[in-house]
Amino acid sequence: MELKTTEVSRCLDKRMEMLGFEIPDLLIIFITISVLNFIFSTSDMRWLFVWTPSLLLTGIIKWSKKGKPDNYLVHWLRFQIKPGILKAFNEPTYNLPSPSLSKGKNT
Repeated sequence: MELKTTEVSRCLDKRMEMLGFEIPDLLIIFITISVLNFIFSTSDMRWLFVWTPSLLLTGIIKWSKKGKPDNYLVHWLRFQIKPGILKAFNEPTYNLPSPSLSKGKNT
């Protein structure tokens, strides 16, 4: 009786990239192209108004992510959206004064 084996990729943590961009980066770039093309589709200068900002955005993303960890833009966006103060517990529904010790009284 022989043991059945299957091939498994050795690198399970490899990030998905196309042309040096991660998938969320490409999504941002393609959404920008789509929105600008929708807005300026009837303009005579469509190529200038659609492709120039998209290429600038592509260069800015490529330059700003140099040396940054995986999914940097996703983590940065989550950090910006979160509230400034994080609390472990919700606010109490009733406020009682905190217990304190009084000086000079023995109880």
